[in-house]
Amino acid sequence: MKIKVFFNNSCYICRTEINHYKKICKKNFKWIDITDSEESQKLTSKSHDQLLRRLHIICDGEVISGAKAFLIIWQNMPRYNILYKIFKINFVYFFFNIFYESFAYFLFLKNKYLFKKR
Repeated sequence: MKIKVFFNNSCYICRTEINHYKKICKKNFKWIDITDSEESQKLTSKSHDQLLRRLHIICDGEVISGAKAFLIIWQNMPRYNILYKIFKINFVYFFFNIFYESFAYFLFLKNKYLFKKR
């Protein structure tokens, strides 16, 4: 079963990273742009702002977000499996999660003006 990845295609950084992933691993993922997508909200049970705030995936029927979502993506990409092995270590994950949440919040604040209120 493919992992559904919900990403913000209107954010330059998000789009660049996801486009890179799309080029190197096409078969394990379904890439879903959350920009103006009510379907994404229905599938994830998340609000538009929640979807914009961080990366989300659906894996084995479970909605997972943030740094943990990246771990699952990397685990399923042969080229990035080493990142999964490093960042899943508890103390490394702790700092990765803090960095991710801070950076994602900055991107959310920077890009939220692009979206109409929902």
